[in-house]
Amino acid sequence: MNRDMKPGMLIIIIGITMFIAGLVLFYSIELGQTDPVLRFIKNVGTFVGLSGMGVTLAGILLYLINKNESTIKESFDV
Repeated sequence: MNRDMKPGMLIIIIGITMFIAGLVLFYSIELGQTDPVLRFIKNVGTFVGLSGMGVTLAGILLYLINKNESTIKESFDV
C-alpha cells in the first residue's frame, strides 16, 4: 500500500469493504429463516452494512477536511 495514502482514503476503502461484506451476509440468507443462527448472521449483515455506510461517510468527510486548499493570495497594494 502507498505510504502516502491519506487516512481519509483508507477509511473510505474500509467502509466500502464493510458495506460489501454486510450485503453478502444479509443476502446470503433466505427470507423467513427460523434458525436462530441464520437469523443472527442476517442481523449481523445488516449491522455491518449500515456501519460500513457510516464509516464511508466519515472517510469522505475526513478526506474533504484534510484536502489541501490553495492559499489565497490577497494584494493590499493601493
